[in-house]
Amino acid sequence: MKADLRQTVISNGINITLKCPHCGNIGTFETIYDDIYCKNDKGKPIVIGIKKCPNLNCGGHAFVIYDQGSRSILDSYPITKLDFNKDDIPTQIAETFEEAIICHANKCYIASAIMVRKTLEQLCKDKGAEGRNLKERIQALVESITMPKELKEGMDVLRVLGNNAAHVELTDFDEISKNELEISIDFTKEILKSVYQFDKLLIALKSLKKE
Repeated sequence: MKADLRQTVISNGINITLKCPHCGNIGTFETIYDDIYCKNDKGKPIVIGIKKCPNLNCGGHAFVIYDQGSRSILDSYPITKLDFNKDDIPTQIAETFEEAIICHANKCYIASAIMVRKTLEQLCKDKGAEGRNLKERIQALVESITMPKELKEGMDVLRVLGNNAAHVELTDFDEISKNELEISIDFTKEILKSVYQFDKLLIALKSLKKE
């Protein structure tokens, strides 16, 4: 977002509630120095400020742009990404999926969809699922592992979403937007949990049981 700084007013800022891009906690960020009151490139009044995370163990910064009237956040930096637990997920798969999440946070939704698809490609490769194309490899994968049927069906929908993203014209989706990608990313996280993380959680749970 562009801020037009040709005419500005420096004044007291307000505290802003947001999710910290550093520690991940949600809190009321404190104002550092004063805020800059100006307009965006469309002439709408906006405010720019530097805020500090209230978490005493963090204290991280956030640059924010918020609407002067509603005080709703219009943009912030560092970007706030969706949560993702990488525990026990192979490094290459985790890095690819992390890239999908970063693309989503930067509003690069087509790139994010393609990286979700690549995550499925790598998952199939890691589990030795073979086939002439991703559709056949996914079918081979779901026949060889145990997971809820809803997750199995969802993998093929994610494949089609990635296919659409990689082509000029959409054929199966009306659009590839923030909403589609958030659902796709959440679904992919559940797939990765089912394949790589549930076994360890079950072992930990059983260890709590008295002999």
